[in-house]
Amino acid sequence: MHIPEQVEAYLRSQSEGKQTDLRQLHAHMLAEFPDCRLWFNDGTNEAGKVVANPNIGYGAYTITYADGSSREFFRIGLSANTTGISVYVLGLDDKTYLSRTFGASIGRASITGYCIRFKRLSVVNVDALQAAIRHGMTLDQRG
Repeated sequence: MHIPEQVEAYLRSQSEGKQTDLRQLHAHMLAEFPDCRLWFNDGTNEAGKVVANPNIGYGAYTITYADGSSREFFRIGLSANTTGISVYVLGLDDKTYLSRTFGASIGRASITGYCIRFKRLSVVNVDALQAAIRHGMTLDQRG
């Protein structure tokens, strides 16, 4: 199955409210970043064991590990979780950036070093969320 079909199957598998919000965020990503690389991670590792929630990914950057190895990964991830939606902003050097920059304005969301988690799109300031996403998508390639 090709990535767009995997994404569509994932979106269809979500409850109505999550599906509507994820579709809105997905449409925004494709409209604002039409040439970005689209990913789908089903949440399983090489052995087929479930290790994470599935993610729709956008963009690309290179992660460099302490041992010198590296791999390509997405910059922004969208994922349904048990209580709502997670937006992952990856590749940030400063793990306090999201909370410092968007914490006061984003609304009812929990923010960690790279994740913005909320119950419904209606409880967050969409402009602040989109600004955080835009920041993540336009980072240079530091990784």
